[in-house]
Amino acid sequence: MTNYINPVVVQRADPFIYKHSDGYYYFSASVPEYDRIELRRAKTINGLAHATPRTIWKKHETPGVMDNLIWAPEIHWIDGVWYIYFEAESTVFNSNGGADHPHRMFCISSDLENPMDFSGWVEKGQIETPIDSFSLDETVFELNGNLMMVWAQKDPAIEGSSNLYIAQMKNPWTIGSEPVMISTPTFDWEKRRFAVNEGPAVIVKNGMVFITYSASATDENYCVGMLYAKDSSDLLNADSWTKLDHPVFESNPENHQYGPGHNSFTKSEDGRQDLIVYHCRDYKDIDGDPLYDPNRHTMVQPFTWDQNGFPVFGKPVSNNYD
Repeated sequence: MTNYINPVVVQRADPFIYKHSDGYYYFSASVPEYDRIELRRAKTINGLAHATPRTIWKKHETPGVMDNLIWAPEIHWIDGVWYIYFEAESTVFNSNGGADHPHRMFCISSDLENPMDFSGWVEKGQIETPIDSFSLDETVFELNGNLMMVWAQKDPAIEGSSNLYIAQMKNPWTIGSEPVMISTPTFDWEKRRFAVNEGPAVIVKNGMVFITYSASATDENYCVGMLYAKDSSDLLNADSWTKLDHPVFESNPENHQYGPGHNSFTKSEDGRQDLIVYHCRDYKDIDGDPLYDPNRHTMVQPFTWDQNGFPVFGKPVSNNYD
């Protein structure tokens, strides 16, 4: 089993690692300045620690759309085209003089073979939803020939910061079905300081679709919950989904790891081991708004599966280098 460097990339939150058929791992994440989208690649996960980042898109300089707080980019390969999903604050959507974060979801694409070539990336625009409200953390997956999207969004009629929704896609940047809410914060551990369900990630295995998500405030309270459904069920029926009543991944004071969350999944170099990729801090006390504390670091560790075919993530591992 490979021993992974942890943290593998420092000061990178909301990490996403995609293992492509060209033999490279591609890495995207939020940068502390929240002003751009970076990519890095390497033939090994540990190699990402030393890979040179390439800026492939920057926030708009003119106030309006995509002009601030660029969050959580994810890179995907869909039908021979690269796509990056992300969210951006757009002052045009701010309805109360700047008191909220008027984020919406956006997409860029590149049909070049090498996504590190910034010249290939073009803006596909906003991913619009029926509710024009704060939305973020979109991710996609393919199942039975259908492209599905899961994301977090605020419904003004529901108390709390965000809920989880799923829809089928018309194309990689356009929702093609009525969104269905599959989770809203209900348990105490989902509502510590803020009532939040966000950062969904999908893994399909053992006849099941598992969606992990992050809950509560982005400090030591941040943790990972999980939904699941049979892969043969109607995923657009909320009744197909079951939510566990407990976190599946949370702070580990023994290893000095606090607030693990906004995870993704990838595979080991030999393809045999499932890996969870997440961000975490190695201290608890934060000065000011946790959003602007830069020290959420990218961590990677293997996980296992129990006799019922469910993932077992264990606990966040300790840092293994200074």
